[in-house]
Amino acid sequence: MESHRFLLLLLSLFLPFLPKPGSGFGSSGPIAASFGGSAFFCAIDASGRQEVICWGKNYSSPSSPSPSSSSIFLASSASQSYNIPSMAVLSGGDGFLCGILSNTSQAFCFSSIGSSSSAMDLVPLAYRTTAYSQIAAGNSHVCAVRGPYYSDHDSGTVDCWEITKTTNNTMLAKENPNFYDQTISNLVFNKIVSGDGFSCGGIREGGLLCFGPNSSHLELNTTSDNNFEVLAAGKNSLCAIVNSSREVKCWGDDDDDDSFVNSPTRFVALTAGPHHFCGIREDNHEVECWGSSNFSLIPKGSGFKAIASSDSIVCGIREEDLVLDCWLVNGSSSTLAYDPPLELCSPGTCRAGPCDEKEFAFNASILNEPDLTSLCVRKELMLCSPCGSDCSRGFFLSSPCTENSDRICTSCSLCQNSSCSDICKLHNSHSSQDKHWHQLQRLVLIIGSCASALLIITIGCCVVPRIVASPKNDDGATNQFKSCIGKSDLDTEPLEMVSPVPSVTPFAQVFRLSELKDATNGFKEFNELGRGSYGFVYKAVLADGRQVAVKRANAATIIHTNTREFETELEILCNIRHCNIVNLLGYSTEMGERLLVYEYMPHGTLHDHLHGGFSPLNWSLRVKVAMQTAKGLEYLHVEADPRIVHGDVKSSNVLLDSDWVARVADFGLVTKSLDIKRDVYDFGVVLLEILTGRKRYDRDYDPAEIVEWAVPVIREGKAAAIVDKYIALPRNVEPLLKLADVAELCVREDPNQRPTMSEVVNLLEHVVRDCLIS
Repeated sequence: MESHRFLLLLLSLFLPFLPKPGSGFGSSGPIAASFGGSAFFCAIDASGRQEVICWGKNYSSPSSPSPSSSSIFLASSASQSYNIPSMAVLSGGDGFLCGILSNTSQAFCFSSIGSSSSAMDLVPLAYRTTAYSQIAAGNSHVCAVRGPYYSDHDSGTVDCWEITKTTNNTMLAKENPNFYDQTISNLVFNKIVSGDGFSCGGIREGGLLCFGPNSSHLELNTTSDNNFEVLAAGKNSLCAIVNSSREVKCWGDDDDDDSFVNSPTRFVALTAGPHHFCGIREDNHEVECWGSSNFSLIPKGSGFKAIASSDSIVCGIREEDLVLDCWLVNGSSSTLAYDPPLELCSPGTCRAGPCDEKEFAFNASILNEPDLTSLCVRKELMLCSPCGSDCSRGFFLSSPCTENSDRICTSCSLCQNSSCSDICKLHNSHSSQDKHWHQLQRLVLIIGSCASALLIITIGCCVVPRIVASPKNDDGATNQFKSCIGKSDLDTEPLEMVSPVPSVTPFAQVFRLSELKDATNGFKEFNELGRGSYGFVYKAVLADGRQVAVKRANAATIIHTNTREFETELEILCNIRHCNIVNLLGYSTEMGERLLVYEYMPHGTLHDHLHGGFSPLNWSLRVKVAMQTAKGLEYLHVEADPRIVHGDVKSSNVLLDSDWVARVADFGLVTKSLDIKRDVYDFGVVLLEILTGRKRYDRDYDPAEIVEWAVPVIREGKAAAIVDKYIALPRNVEPLLKLADVAELCVREDPNQRPTMSEVVNLLEHVVRDCLIS
C-alpha cells in the first residue's frame, strides 16, 4: 500500500508528478508477483541497497545476499544462478518479472524459465538503453513510460514489447505492434498499468486511456472527469483509486464474475490477480479483496505497507515490522510453496521531494541498524507512506499521524481511560462472543474488587505502621516505583525488606518514538547502558526530568516476535508491580519499533559491584540483596498472573535502585517450556557469587565453574574457606555459612532436591534475622 503511495502521482492537468502505482498484476511497486505455472514473488529489501528478494515455487533467495545484488537460483538446475541488480520498482507478468534499475533507470526483465542467459534477456535491444520512469508487465507484454525514474518530470511517451514462451520452454522478448496503438504515440502518460492484451494509462492532460488488442471490452470513457492515483489490472478488468475521494472504480468483466462491484471503502493501494482485486484500506491499512475468489484467509487486525497477488496467493509487507506475510485467496493451492524468507522489505518506492498531505516520511532508524540512514540507494531520496486514520478491531488510536510517523494503535487490553474505552467497547459490541466475554470481565472485576478490598484492609493493618516508620529517601529520587501497595506512584517511598504486594492498578504510558529518541539523544552509543540478544538498553531523560531506561528491540527480535506475542507480553508486563522487580513504565510501538521504558536503576547491576570494578558491597547489603532477589523471583513464580519463569537468573540481571534495593530484571514470560527449578539453580549460583566474590565461570580457578569449585568445599563443612576475602569479615560469620548452605541446596543436581523459591525466602529470612552483621 505505501509502496504505491511512495510513488505518488496525483493525476493533474498539465503538471507532471511522480507516479504512485499499485503493486499487482500489470502494475509496479516494492513487491510484485508473476503468474502461471512458474509463479514467484519478488520484493525490494530494506538494506538501503534496494536489493531484490525472490521466493516461490521455483525461486529461493540466499540467506546472505551479496553487497550489490541478490543471487536467484533457477528451478531447472540447482547449479545455475544469476544475479538480479538492485531495482527501484517491480512488476509481474506470466512467468516473468520486470523492473527499473535503481542506478540507470533502464528496464530489466527476468524469468525462472529457460537458461540463465535467456531468462535475463527479456528486454528488446532497441529499448535496453532507454531510461524509464514506470513499467507495467501484463500477461505477455510490457509497457513502460519514458523518462529517468528519479527525475522531477517523469511523464513521457510509452514503449511496449512482447514476452513469449517458446516450444523449448524458454522466454523471448520482441517488439510487437499489436500491443501498441500508433494513435497514442504522441500522448504523454504519467502512469501505466497492463493486463491481458491491453494497457491503460493516466494521461498528463487528465483522464484514462486504454489501448491494445483486448482494450475495447473495458468500455472505459477516455473523457472521464476523474483523475486517478493508483491503477491495477486483472486479466480482463481494470480498477483505479480516485485521487479526490480515494474510492475505487472498476471497469471490464471477468470470466468467472461478470461484474466487479465498486467498493465505497477508501483505499490507498491496489493489487490484482487474474480474477480478483485486493486493496489496502486508508483507515486501518487492512486488506480487502473482491472478485471470483475465496477471501476468508485474509489476515485481520494486521496492517500492510504494500501487497502483490499471483493467481491464488497474496503476499504483503506488514506495516508493524516490514516482514513478509503470504496467504491464500482461494483453496486451489498451498502457501507452503510461497513461504517468504524472514527478510525486512522496503515499505515503498523511493522518490524525490517532500511527502504530501496525509503522508509521513519513513524513518530508517527504526530498523535499528547503525549504518542505515536511508532505504534508498540515493541519499537525497525518501519514502513517503499514507497515514492511517483508524485502528483495527481490538486496538484504539493512541496518537495521530505526524510528519515523520504514522498513527499509533494500542491494544484495547491496555486501555485505562474513558478516551479509549468507548472505542474499545464499540469494537467489542460487534460480536456476541465479545459481549459475553465483557460480561465475564465485569463479573471478575466485581469479585476481584471485593477480594482486593479485603486484602488491602488486611495488609493495611500489618504494613501501614511499617510504611510510616520507614525512613525517607535522602537523595530525593522520585523517578521510580517506590510502593508495592495500591496504584503505582512515582513519588511514593520504598518498602525495604517488606513482603510486597502487586499494584492494584497497572501503569503503562504510551510514548511517542520522537519523545524517546530525544530522551536518548537519538539512541546514541554514549547513552547505552547495555546490550543483549533482545537489543540495546539506553539511559534516557524524559522531558519532565524523569530518568528511565529504554530497551530497544533489534530487527532480529522484531522479526521473530509477532505483534500478538508482543502484545501478550506487554499486557503481562503492565500488570507486574513489585518492590523487587524492575517495573515497566511504558512502551512505544510506533513505526514498527519495540521500545520498553523501565525504571532507571542508578546503582547498576550486582555483577558490576561483584566483578565489574564498582564499589564493593558490604556483607549486610549483600545478604539483603540476596533476600530481595529471592523475593522478586518468588513473586514471579507464585503471585504473578500468569506464573512466570525468569529463564535467565544471573548477577547481571539483578539491578540496584537509588535505595540499594535489589530489583530482578529481564525476566521472560515462559511458563511451561522451562522448569521452574532451573531458576532456583541459577539463583543458587548468584548466592555463590555473593558469598565468594567469584564469577560464575573463571579460568583463574580450577575448576573454572563456580558450582564445581565451591559446592564440594561447602559439603565438607569448610564454607568459611571460600568466603570473599576482599571484604572485611563480620564478627559473626555464622549467617554467611548458612547462606552457603542455602546455595548448596539450590544447586543440587536433582531438581527434586532443590527447594522452591518460597522455601528459599523462608530460609533467607532466618539468615537475615540472625545477621545483625557489623
